[in-house]
Amino acid sequence: MAARFRRCSGSVLMVAISRLLIVGTVAAQRSPSTPPAPAQAAKHDDPDRQRALDLYHTGKYVEAMMLLEKVSADHPSDVAVKEGWAFSAMVYAGTLNDPDLRKKARVRARQLALEAKQLGDTSDLLAILLELPEDGSEASFSGRKEVDDVMKAAEADFSRGDLGKARDGYLHALLLEPTNYDATLFMGDTYFKQQQQVSAGEWFARAAEINPNRETAFRYWGDSLWTQGKSAEAREKYIRAIIAEPYNNHSWMGLNQWAERTKASLHWVRLEDKSAVQVQDDQHINITLDSGSLKKHDPGGAAWMIYGMNRALWHRDRFKKEFPNEARYRRTMREEADCLHAMVDVLLGQKDFEKHKKDVDPALVDLVGIDKAGFLEPFALLNRADSEIAQDYGSYRDAHLDLVYRYLDEFVVPKAAP
Repeated sequence: MAARFRRCSGSVLMVAISRLLIVGTVAAQRSPSTPPAPAQAAKHDDPDRQRALDLYHTGKYVEAMMLLEKVSADHPSDVAVKEGWAFSAMVYAGTLNDPDLRKKARVRARQLALEAKQLGDTSDLLAILLELPEDGSEASFSGRKEVDDVMKAAEADFSRGDLGKARDGYLHALLLEPTNYDATLFMGDTYFKQQQQVSAGEWFARAAEINPNRETAFRYWGDSLWTQGKSAEAREKYIRAIIAEPYNNHSWMGLNQWAERTKASLHWVRLEDKSAVQVQDDQHINITLDSGSLKKHDPGGAAWMIYGMNRALWHRDRFKKEFPNEARYRRTMREEADCLHAMVDVLLGQKDFEKHKKDVDPALVDLVGIDKAGFLEPFALLNRADSEIAQDYGSYRDAHLDLVYRYLDEFVVPKAAP
């Protein structure tokens, strides 16, 4: 599985990036404390290189960091060594008590990650490392300095491997601030690391209850259930993570890895737009249609034409009627669902639709099924969202949580064989 980490910057991400669950193959489960395999590189006979990577794989990051620095000087183009060095430097930063030293160490780790990227590294781990702020700054765990200080001390203890002391710190933070999401989540993570999955799940559940609109607790909970052999239950939590934050790429990591392990294929419908609307002013709106959609006996062309025409109507005056409290036009979920439904009506209204169905874009055929099942609005929000449509997601999810879940559960994510 991909790295387990928190969607934050600074010290939060810096410590969290070391919390890992690695799954080699569908049947091979490795320790949660095992770091991810570094990026692929050519084999070497250098014994120092092998020892450095062995130290890295066994979680001895400080020793590994120093040796990897030496090995990198001998093998400057070795992607695996560079990535391992960057990761080790990041974990080392988490063990430091001095904020300035932590900041310098994080800056260095990010610089090393950039060097690995220049060497061609494209791993998920590298992408996480590159999310660190360029200045090495760290986020706060709480608006209360007392709680924040306790949390940062606990995180340093976690990075040093002192899980008991870290747990005491998280509990202290919770006594001061009972609804602190991070402290609750990290309590579960200490149990996860010790492979006490029942206790881990209890704490992840508490964190999810504190804030059901953050994805991390659900994803971690899914990891915990997976390690217990509970694939169906893990699937449900991974879906919940997506519902919590669908536009956060991290939310999808758990489900994507679940699909890979269970050999399931997500049914993710991608409509390739064949019409475009260009607005000059309220009276001058141009609709252009892709010439490739005008094939003979292809009802898709007419569907995309009506899609463009409906979007033009929303631009002209319908938006103002539907959203009188918004000062200027924006693309909305309601508009998109309405335009997609009009496409389906055009497709089904053509007498030769079933006859020529095989020639229709499969995504349009899927759209007909999505509309029939009543999932057009979740589809618009999850499959068709841009920065404007995404503004409608939170309120829609709050009012239609079950429908969003059903769309993912019934249409997107297959039920894997037990």
